[in-house]
Amino acid sequence: MTGGSGRLGKVVLDRLVEAGFEVRATSRAARTSESGVRWLVADLTTGQGVAEAVSGADVIVHLAAAPYQRGYTKKVELDGTSALLAAARPAGVGHLVYTSIVGADRVPWGYFATKVRAERLVAAGGVPWTIVRVTQFHEFVEQAVRGMARLPVMVIDPDIPAQPVDVRDVAAHLVEVIRRGPGEAIEEFGGPQVLRAGDALEDWLRARGVRRRVLRLRIPGRLGRAFRAGHLTTRAEPGGQISWRGYLHAGDDGRREDQ
Repeated sequence: MTGGSGRLGKVVLDRLVEAGFEVRATSRAARTSESGVRWLVADLTTGQGVAEAVSGADVIVHLAAAPYQRGYTKKVELDGTSALLAAARPAGVGHLVYTSIVGADRVPWGYFATKVRAERLVAAGGVPWTIVRVTQFHEFVEQAVRGMARLPVMVIDPDIPAQPVDVRDVAAHLVEVIRRGPGEAIEEFGGPQVLRAGDALEDWLRARGVRRRVLRLRIPGRLGRAFRAGHLTTRAEPGGQISWRGYLHAGDDGRREDQ
């Protein structure tokens, strides 16, 4: 697995070990293997160690990403994906699972366009594949809101539909995708609830005990229209179970019945 030290990757590794899989993960720096995970040194940006890492693997879960890192994003997403596919083909890997973003093909955003290019590499890469597009992680939404909260006034387009998803739900779904085998298709996975961005912000302010003035302002242009059209949400089933409010309130797993 690539990206095993990331926000989603850590949870996926735990789930794979719990499910009884023999797991190996890659890192650019040496790490001590533990908890059922064998860590190998490999660098997707240079290709160093990649062939050795995928040798003998039945499935590759490709989670490595470097969003919004100038000069590095494309090296990981495009060069890295190409290097991974080039190693996986002769190794006879039977399934490559790649995670992308719901709306990547419909929202005019630079990073999203890079994800779509990587999706095309996977689909044409000569290795049986499944692409799973997911909605925004709870942690990513909270990180963005915390950034806004550093200012005395928080600015938000309140009518943007949001569907945050928990990494625990995504990890469980990826394990099922691995068990199911390659679908040769793009599928989507989202959180249990679509809510307005303004309501999500109010939930966060109450849960975290933060008081700020909120300025409601529509995002202009094509980007704003794409957001408000609901392109960051999905009707795909199954979806996650842990809600935004459940994530915000410690000790509450946010299952559907508590909403």
